[in-house]
Amino acid sequence: MIHQLSLEWLNSESQIPQALWDSCFPAPYEGQWWYRSLECANLEEQFTFTYGLISFNGEPIAIAPAFVMDVPIELVMPPIILPIVKLISKIIPSFLYQRTFFIGSACSDEGHIGIDPKILKAQTVTQDDIFLCVQEAAEKQAQKYKAAMLVWKDFPDIYHQTLATISKSKNLFPLISFPSALLKLEGENADDYINSLKSSRRYQFRKKLKSALPAPLDASIVHLPDNQTLHQLYRLFSRTYLKGKTKFEELTPEFFEFISREKEAHFIILRHQSSQEIVAFMLCFDLKGHVINKFIGIDYDAPRDWFIYFRLWIEAVNWSYKIGAKTIQSGQTAYPAKIETGHELIHLTNFCKHRNRFMHEIYKKVASLINWDTLDPDLAVYLKAYPEEKPGIQLIKKRKFNVDFI
Repeated sequence: MIHQLSLEWLNSESQIPQALWDSCFPAPYEGQWWYRSLECANLEEQFTFTYGLISFNGEPIAIAPAFVMDVPIELVMPPIILPIVKLISKIIPSFLYQRTFFIGSACSDEGHIGIDPKILKAQTVTQDDIFLCVQEAAEKQAQKYKAAMLVWKDFPDIYHQTLATISKSKNLFPLISFPSALLKLEGENADDYINSLKSSRRYQFRKKLKSALPAPLDASIVHLPDNQTLHQLYRLFSRTYLKGKTKFEELTPEFFEFISREKEAHFIILRHQSSQEIVAFMLCFDLKGHVINKFIGIDYDAPRDWFIYFRLWIEAVNWSYKIGAKTIQSGQTAYPAKIETGHELIHLTNFCKHRNRFMHEIYKKVASLINWDTLDPDLAVYLKAYPEEKPGIQLIKKRKFNVDFI
């Protein structure tokens, strides 16, 4: 009998059985609940969601989340190239946006193809086989969406060899992405965490906490917040979003409403003791020993000596220890505070293909100019001190930052 892989594109997470979601996207991955919330969030103007259901001899075995987006070119272009891009856009306005078919999640920090572990254990089909099936199906689907660019979005090093192999046969090129941030919690409480920090960071952290803790703020962990609280959370998130340098997605009030209903979601909230106004929050997901610190909102009008971020962060650490978490994933961008709080940065790579061969070569050349130092000025400062940490195209061993530049 000939073993055959096939892929069917579906329009909703609900078309895939929950049992397969549970097998393919167990903790610490964001599962069906995450994609359900995104679908309900009125994000249609930004994304078109789709899901590749991969079957082996007719039996569903894997899930490949995907989405379509008109991507602002300036998100990925090095500053030195932007003037040329803007000049071309005066003649071709559409050049500022690139319709792209992404394999991965619109709002997750790391790409993942969910494969039922039973099929890999049986060794009847390999990860390489499944990824190749996804690539071939995605190329056809991208044409249907009139997406000239195909991108495997933000895949970590565990997938690098597989995607590098596919790149050779399917002519993809790598593009360095914003790194993710991961903290490994040592010991049993926040004191153990603080003591695990590098000495210079530990001193600065304790100094900021000493100033932050007396601030007139009450901390709480809230699941299923009421409508008034949700309104305040979204308003605070929006103000923080507008201050951010890099904007990929713009979340809606509906997203906060639907994600708050999921059992994994918890809001760490700081309120002013007298007014009870929310001055900061962090949305965190409890994923069985792993916490994802997803979105944040901060009132930047609060006194600076309250060090609100660090007060919020220590509350997140306390909660993480309480639920037995061993790691906290804090996502992309805003790196200075993450490095100061002991996170290690995780290399992520996009693998890309443009349908037009001429444009493919241009994008490939531009991609070779992109690195951490062109994506983020804070990372550029770090790379000046430690140039050997500059990500390369090959698989790179994860290393911890050990330089203070904040």
